Amino acid sequence: MNVRATVLAAALAVSACAPRYLPGTEIDDTKDNRAVYELVLRYREALEKRDVNGILALVGPGYYDTAGTTDSGDDLDRARLETALREELPKAENLKVDFTIRRIEVNGDEAQAEIFFDSFYRVKTSTVSVPRRDSDVQRLRLKRIDNQWKFVAGL
Repeated sequence: MNVRATVLAAALAVSACAPRYLPGTEIDDTKDNRAVYELVLRYREALEKRDVNGILALVGPGYYDTAGTTDSGDDLDRARLETALREELPKAENLKVDFTIRRIEVNGDEAQAEIFFDSFYRVKTSTVSVPRRDSDVQRLRLKRIDNQWKFVAGL
């Protein structure tokens, strides 16, 4: 075997063992990671379409979010999430959302996804539409329910 063939064989062996990552991330492409990743992408798509029913289809029945505060007045259960989405989402015009999925951790039937989002939209007021941009880190909690991942907090 010549040197060129040896180098090619070694390169092929190394590349065959290289980890595969989810697109645009350095997150291992496992079955559960991919399912969580795809759910996050479906959430982004539904958000951009301002599709309240599409978002709610991704949410588990036990959804509960404290918004990271000790004030129970800003807590959201599934019913309050639905109300908030139906009231607030229609106010956002020309919604464009970019997600960077930074981390996915799966532990049995529970998972967390950390995303950085950058959203651009216009808010309708009584007289004009005002351009807005919001950026932040969001930590989404998920649970496997009937073999499907659903959001249970963090939206």
